[in-house]
Amino acid sequence: MQKLTYIVIQLAILFFSIIVHEVSHGYAALRSGDPTAKYSGRLTLNPLRHIDPFGTVVLPILLILMRSPFLIGWAKPVPINPYYLRNPKKDMAKIGAAGPLSNLGLAIIFAIIYRITGMGFISFFLLYAVFINLLLFLFNLVPVPPLDGSRIVAGFLTHDAYEKYMRIEPYGFIIVFALLFLLFNSVLIPAVRLMCRLLTGVVI
Repeated sequence: MQKLTYIVIQLAILFFSIIVHEVSHGYAALRSGDPTAKYSGRLTLNPLRHIDPFGTVVLPILLILMRSPFLIGWAKPVPINPYYLRNPKKDMAKIGAAGPLSNLGLAIIFAIIYRITGMGFISFFLLYAVFINLLLFLFNLVPVPPLDGSRIVAGFLTHDAYEKYMRIEPYGFIIVFALLFLLFNSVLIPAVRLMCRLLTGVVI
């Protein structure tokens, strides 16, 4: 029963973090002139509005069944219409950055709460919240479409360079999973642990 409770709370933290990530994209788009996410009812923390069948449900459950040392997933992307944006190139970069920055912000907030409350039953979940949000932050900055890092990079490219860059988009998921296979344990996780230690003072 205790193990089930731990899993449920971890899933709740993960869902909350990825929902905040998507809502942040929507608010950034709204501030840039695109009300699509607002009119689609996506500027809400109601999880039912953001569930992606695979990324929010199937993948986390598979990771639990596989006894993975971490849980990760994603929510349904918020709809964005670039034709509403006042400066599409720069605004898309801002919208792309909003999601990862929201996770960095959550990690800092949870780290502050951890340092204030100290050790205790809640400390495990606070450390997990810091870890998962830093993981989401760094992972989404990978500059491969469709991840947010590609939107940020695209904002600094010329038109011709952008056209060439986006040719990799059809192969984006393949590239992302290949990079995860090659670099997840050797680069991404050590980077997340280093940031966790800087924020919380604890080695995870």
